[in-house]
This record gives sequence, structure tokens and C-alpha cells, in this order.
Amino acid sequence: MGGQACVFYGAAEFSRDLDLLVVADPRGFALLRAALDDLEAERIEVPSFEPEFLRRGHAVHFRCAREDVKGLRIDLMSKLRGVDDFESLWLRRSTVEADGVVVEMMALEDLVLAKKTQRDKDWPMIRRLVEESYFQKICGPAFWLRELRTPELIIEAAAAHRDLAREMTRPAVAVALTGDPETVAAALTAEENSERARDRLWWQPLRAELEQLRHAKTKHRRSPARYCRLAMDFSSACAAGYCGSPGGISCSNVRASANFCRCT
Repeated sequence: MGGQACVFYGAAEFSRDLDLLVVADPRGFALLRAALDDLEAERIEVPSFEPEFLRRGHAVHFRCAREDVKGLRIDLMSKLRGVDDFESLWLRRSTVEADGVVVEMMALEDLVLAKKTQRDKDWPMIRRLVEESYFQKICGPAFWLRELRTPELIIEAAAAHRDLAREMTRPAVAVALTGDPETVAAALTAEENSERARDRLWWQPLRAELEQLRHAKTKHRRSPARYCRLAMDFSSACAAGYCGSPGGISCSNVRASANFCRCT
């Protein structure tokens, strides 16, 4: 559903990662964990690999360590803004076989919707994806009129399919019927800005949650009590005024007890 899918649909994009849309249910999770273990994939950053985070729209990130895929980043998602649920996407998927392996990819129409984000790099990609569809005569006029982002091509498509264009509610198509590229370009800019704003609004609570998770993780790492608890088996070191934790924390004043030491 990411750069690899864009390559398949003719809009080449070099990508160092693999984006996967997954089902966040117990059976799917068991299969995912087995596959990630096989790839020796370690989670990077927050959130943790739990179904509730995926269901809320978070992405969970992994880095592979197995030799043949070493360094590959895998991003798992289960819910995308502006896109149908997994079951509907699965029914519309595209299938390709590569080196004897069947690969299921998001349909072009859904990939374009998924790319409507606040990221600058996604909008030129949408333009290339839809242009390729237009020139190769894939998906048909309704899709082109909904998604083309090149003023001249929208005007051309609207002229060729005038009745269908009149039925469209897209402002850029309405003004395309006048044949003015500048007006169409202005309508496309307004459309893009609106989608970017929707995406920022979607991510606002998710980003806030990620910041809370990062803060909690950092606070936990820096807690002196955490390091001292790691040293509770080293009572002799504690008595000497040193916590022999893996972090090598020196304490100016250490009070030891049977199961706990506190740094002050």
C-alpha cells in the first residue's frame, strides 16, 4: 500500500520500507508475530505492538535484522483516514505474482485515497498515479474525473465525457467545463489544502497520544529508582555506595534494603 504499490501501478517511487495494511484480530496477530519473528524484526519507537493501537489508527514500526532483509523497515497499519475498512479493501485488491510469490496490493483507487495526506511528497505521487491510469486507459472516466490533478487533463477528460462531468460534484471538474486551466488549478489547490487540513485533524489526537507514550517511556528510562531496582541483587555493591546496574549508575548516597535501594 506504499511505495512498492506505487511502483506496480507505474508511478515509480524508491522506498526503503514496506507498508502493510493488516487485520487487527487475534488470528491475524498470531500470524503477524510469527512472520515478524521469522524476519528477526524488532519494534522501533512507540506505540507497542498491540491491536488497540492499530485499531485507533496508529502505525507500528519494525526494523528487520535477518541477513537477507537486514535494515528493512516494516510499517503496520490497520485503519486509514478516508479509506474503507479492510474487508472492503480486500474485495477490491489487485493481485500480482513475483518470483512465485502472490502479493496482494491495495487497488489503485484506494491507494490514491490513502495518499491524500498532509505530507508534501504524497501529492505529486497521486498526480503521477492518476496520469498513468489516464494514459493507459485504466479505471475509466469516473475515476479520472474524480482524481486527476493536472488542469489540462481534467479539462480534456471533462470535454470527452461532458455528461458525466456535469454529474460530478467536484469543484475542479465543474470549472474544467469552462476550459480555463488557471481556474482549475486554483480549485485543485483548494481541494489539496482541504485534504491536508482533514489529515492534520485526524492525526492530532494520535500525535498527542504518541507524545504521551514517548514521554512515559523516556521518564521510565531516566528514573533513578529503576536503575537501582536493577541492582537489588548486588547488595554488597549497594552497601559500598555504588549501584552495580547495567547502566553503571554511581550514587552519592545509597540506602539499601532487602529488596530496594534508593538514590538521593
